[in-house]
Amino acid sequence: SLSAAGCTFEEDGDPNQCEYSQGEDDDFGWELVRSYMMPHLTADLPHGSYLMVNSSQHAPGQKAHLLFQALSENDTHCLQFSYFMYSRDGHSPGTLSAYVRVTGGPVGSAVWNASGSHGHQWHQAELAVSLFWPSEYQVLFEAVVSSERRGYLGLDDILLLNYPCSKAPHFSRLGDVEVNAGQNATFQCVAAGKAAEAERFLMQRQSGEVVPAASVKHISHRRFLATFQLDEVSKGEQDLYRCVTQSSRGSGVSNFAELIVKEPPTPIAPPQLLRAGSTYLIIQLNTNSIIGDGPIVRKEIEYRMTSGPWSEVHAVNMQTYKLWHLDPDTEYEISVLLTRPGEGGTGKPGPPLISRTKCAEPMRAPKGLVFSEIQSRQLTLQWEPLGYNLTRCHTYTVSLCYRYFVGTGHNQTFRECVKMERNANRYTIKNLLPYKNIHVKLILSNPEGRKEGKEVIFQTDEDVPGGIASESLTFTPLEDMIFLKWEEPVEPNGLITQYEISYQSIESSDPAVNVPGPRRTVSKLRNETYHVFSNLHPGTTYLFSVRARTGKGFGQTALTEITTNISAPTFDYGDMPSPLSESESTITVLLRPAQGRGAPISTYQVIVEEDRPRKLKRELGGQECFPVPLTFDDAMSRGSVHYFGAELPASSLTEAKPFTVGDNQTYSGYWNPPLEPKKAYLIYFQAMSNLKGETRLNCVRIARKAACKESKRPLEVSQHSEEMGLILGICAGGLIVLIILLGAIIIVIRKGKPVNMTKATINYRHEKTHMMSAIDRSFTDQSTLQEDERLGLSFMDTHNYGNRGDQRSSVVNESSSLLGGSPRRQCGRKGSPYHTGQLHPAVRVADLLQHINQMKTAEGYGFKQEYESFFEGWDASKKKDKTKGRQDHVSTYDRHRVKLHPLLGDPNSDYINANYID
Repeated sequence: SLSAAGCTFEEDGDPNQCEYSQGEDDDFGWELVRSYMMPHLTADLPHGSYLMVNSSQHAPGQKAHLLFQALSENDTHCLQFSYFMYSRDGHSPGTLSAYVRVTGGPVGSAVWNASGSHGHQWHQAELAVSLFWPSEYQVLFEAVVSSERRGYLGLDDILLLNYPCSKAPHFSRLGDVEVNAGQNATFQCVAAGKAAEAERFLMQRQSGEVVPAASVKHISHRRFLATFQLDEVSKGEQDLYRCVTQSSRGSGVSNFAELIVKEPPTPIAPPQLLRAGSTYLIIQLNTNSIIGDGPIVRKEIEYRMTSGPWSEVHAVNMQTYKLWHLDPDTEYEISVLLTRPGEGGTGKPGPPLISRTKCAEPMRAPKGLVFSEIQSRQLTLQWEPLGYNLTRCHTYTVSLCYRYFVGTGHNQTFRECVKMERNANRYTIKNLLPYKNIHVKLILSNPEGRKEGKEVIFQTDEDVPGGIASESLTFTPLEDMIFLKWEEPVEPNGLITQYEISYQSIESSDPAVNVPGPRRTVSKLRNETYHVFSNLHPGTTYLFSVRARTGKGFGQTALTEITTNISAPTFDYGDMPSPLSESESTITVLLRPAQGRGAPISTYQVIVEEDRPRKLKRELGGQECFPVPLTFDDAMSRGSVHYFGAELPASSLTEAKPFTVGDNQTYSGYWNPPLEPKKAYLIYFQAMSNLKGETRLNCVRIARKAACKESKRPLEVSQHSEEMGLILGICAGGLIVLIILLGAIIIVIRKGKPVNMTKATINYRHEKTHMMSAIDRSFTDQSTLQEDERLGLSFMDTHNYGNRGDQRSSVVNESSSLLGGSPRRQCGRKGSPYHTGQLHPAVRVADLLQHINQMKTAEGYGFKQEYESFFEGWDASKKKDKTKGRQDHVSTYDRHRVKLHPLLGDPNSDYINANYID
């Protein structure tokens, strides 16, 4: 272009140099004024050719546009123009603005403007536009009528100069600025030239927005730097921007630079989970599709716990990545971050992958298992609270397992495991057995494993023991004692410290026993499970109760009833007198009722036994009394030495009664035949008790009936010489008589004297009487003594037999008062066996009462002079005097120690010294 190309609006101007046009979208057009062609021009207007706007002719705010030609310059240039703004009274005619519009773009904001009245003269302004080829721009002048509507606006000499402007600075080329969304965009405009102090620096957006300069820095006296900043730009602020300086003298305008706003990239899809472990996750980034702008210069993984506040970012240089050191059984959110160049180029995290790590094996089993309360049948336990660091899994179970042995042995075990509620660290085990060792352990388990704790042993408290089983009570009943044995309770429930046994009689077959009796109690130690109860009543039922005791008290009671065995009856024949009467074929005895022991007397029997020589006699110590009933006929057929002479019911003998043996009567089917006079008999009295099929017998010898013979037999000196002594005595006596007779015959023959047979006979009889009396008395004393000795042996044998432990007492008691001293009868004699005028053999003290009774009832009995003389306070000396010359009549007196049996049960009898008296 030319150095002074433009429009001067002169009439002779080159129209090719001035190209302008009126605006098409304005309100009115500029008016061309040539003063030399207008003779009546107002004085307010200057002279010359120019474009003018009369404000008074237009409405306020109306516009008039003038478009200068399009410019595309290759070098620095300056657009210069002159303007006139005047109102006579000083009012503002309006506003004059200059716009620089890039071809094809919007008008944008005014790069220069002036308003108000500037005096009646022309002013010059410059536009330093830094737009170069191939860019093209066009300047637009706009006049806007003021509200005052007074004055004139004029525009003249619009010239394009090919040198720099002197009144406006020129900007260096403004480059594009690229930022990431959300970042601050900064434009730095460097201008060269002279800038007025009142210069305004602006940044204009192509769309019309204006941003003031953040700072202006003078580099030198003709160069300065204006900085413009757009804060946190977004994609919508992406546009063209230019720098502008404004002053009344002109404006500098830079080229448009683009603000490029890039959106940081974000993946469209979440990452993919390839594998999960307890402490790691392997993922694939999955970044093929993104939202935002590239290029992607960095990839990162961001992960965090879904319930945690923290997050971590790891740079990734591969499509797969393994996250390490994660917590087991924890949910994580994993996102991918993509970054493009520039500050703030990291986009938002992509869609998250929500994944959970697997559980890890528990660290260990719970510890601190202790008891908080122990009872006999329940146990309350507690342990440490469980944390995640121990369980290493949010899904876990705690099981409490316990076991204990059932019964006395260890062959049966009760086991049970109980799952605990979540977060529970206390549990009560119920329905346990007392005094048991409970083995308890805790088990912590999760899907990946389990840990078992060590067994801890707790012992439940004691309780009262269970009952002793009734079937374990075993017993052995005897007559007066019971052996009882029991077993420890099946459920001791503790340490047995004592057994308590109580017993009481509740029923008895013996009317003499008072029932119910007093209750007695026996205590036994824990290791004693038996006891012998003595001093009991036979045939009596006792109620026994056995119970065990622990430190908590007594348990239930086991009951059982035990009945003692019945005992043999007892007789009261301690000092029974001799038979009440006696004849050749009968003997009358006194039967006393027996005492039942444990059972009432059911039957009495009278047994007659022939008193044969000792070798044939019945040995009482070798067998029972008479258990088998035997009638007289059966005894004869079997050759037995005894028979049952009578059987009497117990009801017939409620008190002592006489009974005649040999009365030829029948008692309960048993014949009582007369006794043979030539035989000696032993009379037994037997009592029988019977209860529930159990029978007990006892018998006692109550009398002896001697056999009657022509001459008295000498009593035996010993058990084996009784018959032989008698025979020898008779032979000796006969020999003496024969010698005397022979002697007498010899004397008579020698002397040759007749013999007086009568005298001799009398003397013989007298001598014989005296001799036989002495012999009879001697043998009587000897027999009495030997009978006492035999009694002593029999009594001792009886007691020894009883002491041998035969519980079925069949003892034969022989009364010493009934065994000796029975006078031997002469066969065929009637009445008293004592001969009148003849001395009776010596009588024992024990037989004196019987002797007196016989004298009272028989003829010919009475005391002789010898008896009466002795009862006058006789003593040993008198005995010697009174017996002088009568030795053939009085037997020798010996002092003996005898036992007086209790008289009719008198317990106060004692031992005394007594004499045999004639």
